[in-house]
Amino acid sequence: MRELVERAIDGEGRIAAGMLGGKRRGGRSVTVNVAESPLAWLATRGLVSARQIEAGERLRADYERAALAPSVTMRWSARVDGASGRGLDPTSAQIAAKRRFDAAIAGVGRGLSDVLWRVICAGEGLPVAEKALGWPARSGRLVLTMALDRLADHYGLG
Repeated sequence: MRELVERAIDGEGRIAAGMLGGKRRGGRSVTVNVAESPLAWLATRGLVSARQIEAGERLRADYERAALAPSVTMRWSARVDGASGRGLDPTSAQIAAKRRFDAAIAGVGRGLSDVLWRVICAGEGLPVAEKALGWPARSGRLVLTMALDRLADHYGLG
């Protein structure tokens, strides 16, 4: 889903804070997708490394393949004609993804997995996750990057 808005940017190309209406007179602006994932938001601003992004995307993919999120519609991936595809059947693939997800969360550790799940899997922004976890403002990015580093170690990413 795309939800695009105009935001003002400063002289260095960063989104300027406190601009009413999104644009200042005579200044430059950029179109921002406010519906993008929090990890993508951090990545576009250079706040996480490529290794951390890959680890986060692998975790999110396993979370989605395991169908751990609530389902609100029909599952279109199942075949109704009885034909089997290549590889694992959908149920076995879902179970394998759930095992990979559980192993990754366990590998990260209890203290770091909370913010990892909230930001990567649930799609909460860092300020929302910080508030839900009772953390001080702007502490979530540091903890998230530590969690992503540990996740990348779990996956054996170089």
